[in-house]
Amino acid sequence: MTERPAQRTANRQLAALIAEAGFSNAGLARRVDQLGLEHGLDLRYDKTSVTRWLRGQQPRGTTPALIAEVFTRRLGRRLTAQDLGLDACAPVYAGLEFAGSPEEAVDIVGGLWRKDSGSHAELRKIAFTPAGLVVPSRDWLIGRADEKVARTEVPVRIPAQGRPAPPRLAVPLDPSRRRTPAERGPGQKVSGGDLAALRSVGELFRSLDDRYGGGHARQALVRYLEHELEPMLRGTYGEQTGRRLFAAAADLTRLAGWTSYDIAAHGLAQRYFVQALRLSQAAADRAYGSYVLVTMSRQAVYLGHGREAVQLTRVAQQGVGSSAPPVVQTLLHAAEARAHAVLGEVRACTAALVRAERALEAARPGDEVPHWARFFDEAQLADEFGHCHRDLQQFRAAAQHAERSLQLRAPVYARSRLFSRVVLATARLGLGELDQACQLAAEAAGQAAEMRSVRATEYVRDFERRLEPYRDAAPVRGYRDKVAALG
Repeated sequence: MTERPAQRTANRQLAALIAEAGFSNAGLARRVDQLGLEHGLDLRYDKTSVTRWLRGQQPRGTTPALIAEVFTRRLGRRLTAQDLGLDACAPVYAGLEFAGSPEEAVDIVGGLWRKDSGSHAELRKIAFTPAGLVVPSRDWLIGRADEKVARTEVPVRIPAQGRPAPPRLAVPLDPSRRRTPAERGPGQKVSGGDLAALRSVGELFRSLDDRYGGGHARQALVRYLEHELEPMLRGTYGEQTGRRLFAAAADLTRLAGWTSYDIAAHGLAQRYFVQALRLSQAAADRAYGSYVLVTMSRQAVYLGHGREAVQLTRVAQQGVGSSAPPVVQTLLHAAEARAHAVLGEVRACTAALVRAERALEAARPGDEVPHWARFFDEAQLADEFGHCHRDLQQFRAAAQHAERSLQLRAPVYARSRLFSRVVLATARLGLGELDQACQLAAEAAGQAAEMRSVRATEYVRDFERRLEPYRDAAPVRGYRDKVAALG
């Protein structure tokens, strides 16, 4: 890689950290190359490269951020390129930071919203990194709610050198148009009506996601976060209103991550989840933080990182304790079961499913349930059972639970019903019922064609891969003809 001419000043910061980490020059180079591979980068650094950095030469591109992440993993504390005496760049790890203050959290998540709503397509191509789960989940577990989130006045802020100042105004959808009196200005007071609007917006976009997939209105959601929510977070509000505002911000940011996950923008989704976790801490909402960790666990399961998924659910359970409502406890145990299932751990999966079932049985009519957990009912639990038994190749049980989920699940949860239908088709295939399996899968394929959801498409493709041993059978040929007709 092309590098800048060597500087005269030796990099004492980097030398000190190398000594603290116990790296050799060759060892550091090797770790940077390995980390680059996680992000699709073919780097060829060696001990000579590190010697040049120590003499003051500055690596280009994303390498400073990769070097910083190597030290972060080794030393267990977040380090930036500047901490290593290296030039700042557009880091591949931007957005995985667990901010030290609510103000910093707004800066980080606001930067994500602005980049995502613009033409920064590369943001949606960033790879998911399992190592990026460790520090945020740990910081959430040992952290406490921020002592103060209220903003009674808007300070004049001078950004750190080398970092662009966050925008002070909401950016109009039409940049040529001047702000009207009805639009939110800098420092404007956040009202109860604003909070109610945020809640309604969340319900609207959740409904669109459930019915049509994350790709249908994801970009509109991100623009709303940039143009409406960020100015509120930079406005003025008291302590109670501020907590509720950060809770709404956490919920909408998690939803932005969820819709990103659904279109396979996994690195971006991971960053949104980390920031939603930090915003939930500012909201002093421990239960919601556990829900964000469960969401992160589900993404890890989908990507095949079962061990990390188990750890996330356990951190969530430890962080929320026994104070959460039974429905929330059910959600946490079911997520752990899914993680054990993808690892093939039958006993641990079964134990977690039993805990989930007992927790849901403990729920009573009239229990106070957070709005974000109300979706978790008998239909959802049956779906969790079905997925677990499918992954464990216990196909008869998988079929029973998937059928029950389809019977109980409301039509508005179209994508979830599609998932259950594919699980049922897979179970029927495992039981040797090829005709029924292909019929169910053809129905699911037709539904997936009407959605903008990579996950929906991948569920169907996973079933099709399982069909390969039967590719010459008449039901399979019929299935393929139906799918081909969908275009």
